[in-house]
Amino acid sequence: MQIAKVIELIGESNSGWEDAIKSAVRNASQTVDHITGVEVLNLTANVQNGEVVGYKANVKLAFGVEEDRDR
Repeated sequence: MQIAKVIELIGESNSGWEDAIKSAVRNASQTVDHITGVEVLNLTANVQNGEVVGYKANVKLAFGVEEDRDR
C-alpha cells in the first residue's frame, strides 16, 4: 500500500507566480524525496509604488512515504 504525506509551503519569486511554484518544489526537493504532486492554494504579490515587485505561491506538496524503513 502506498502512503503519501502532504506539506504546505510558500514559494517566492521576483519574476512570476510560475517561478514561485517551481521555487517551492525545487527547494523542497533538496530535503524531501519522492515528491509526486503540487497543489496551488493561493497566489499573492507584493506591491510597491503601484508595481508588483514580488510573487508568492502557497502550495501543498505530496510525496510518497517509504514503508520499509528501518526503525
